Amino acid sequence: ENAVQRGVYINRPASWEGRCGARVYLACRDVQKGELVAREIQIMTGNQQVLVRKLDLADTKSIRAFAKGFLAEEKHLHILINNAGVMMCPYSKTADGFEMHIGVNHLGHFLLTHLLLEKLKESAPSRVVNVSSLAHHLGRIHFHNLQGEKFYHAGLAYCHSKLANILFTQELARRLKGSGVTTYSVHPGTVNSELVRHSYLMRWIWWLFSFFIKTPQQGAQTSLYCALTEGLEVLNGNHFSDCHVAWVSAQARNETVARRLWDVSCDLLGIRVD
Repeated sequence: ENAVQRGVYINRPASWEGRCGARVYLACRDVQKGELVAREIQIMTGNQQVLVRKLDLADTKSIRAFAKGFLAEEKHLHILINNAGVMMCPYSKTADGFEMHIGVNHLGHFLLTHLLLEKLKESAPSRVVNVSSLAHHLGRIHFHNLQGEKFYHAGLAYCHSKLANILFTQELARRLKGSGVTTYSVHPGTVNSELVRHSYLMRWIWWLFSFFIKTPQQGAQTSLYCALTEGLEVLNGNHFSDCHVAWVSAQARNETVARRLWDVSCDLLGIRVD
């Protein structure tokens, strides 16, 4: 999770050998920053097939344009990592009028996954990895105030959106059972990134405890574990932290809320509810 709003899209299966040959897409709001990261990856890995494409998860037009371009460009999609995130923003809305946390962290990923889902099915075995957070334990899904218009707290809005990530993962796993597409949510740990740029207090805490904060490379390990580890299909729908299955809150295990959140998300995004 960072200011670049970066996602990773890999078009080779999780079981492949010679992984450095994968074609990887970095979908970024800031293409210039994305190109710098892509060049870093190319130098470090020797893999020149690292491509950057424009994607702003705070704008459904951008999401649809990215998906349309990707589907025209690629025949396969084996791994989708929904890694973008915003945290503790002052109250604001996306281009489509969604509260920024729920709009970017949940609805943006929900729509993107929906648009790429048929390609994931066609490419099976394939995986979807959703980056959530330990903060989901403080989250609640208030359907009467999903957009934060009745009451709003920047910290809790982030927690609510991270709970939504886990509920989405679990409902997606249930709906895709037997399709060859499996899903996982992850807590990356406390990572040194621009995620806390909106909060002076959090930036100070990050600095104070910098010795215990993970580097971006360390923070990516659980996502990579869920994307690439062979035999993980039996743990479909589970939540992971430090490359192990992790406990989630009672709210995150509520199937009724997960199903309702799915239906509400479809309605907000203009997706036909099946």
